[in-house]
Amino acid sequence: MSTAATLLILLGLFLLGGVYSFWKQKMPKSVIVVLAAGAVMSLAAGLLRL
Repeated sequence: MSTAATLLILLGLFLLGGVYSFWKQKMPKSVIVVLAAGAVMSLAAGLLRL
């Protein structure tokens, strides 16, 4: 596994944790959607680089 792929996957998981935290805090939906999109894109990029 390359370093870039590992970092992208870790970033995606970190952002997913942020999505969960923001969801529990009842943050605005637009912030949650943008954060979730970033998480999905970084996870996808990390998995494609494997």
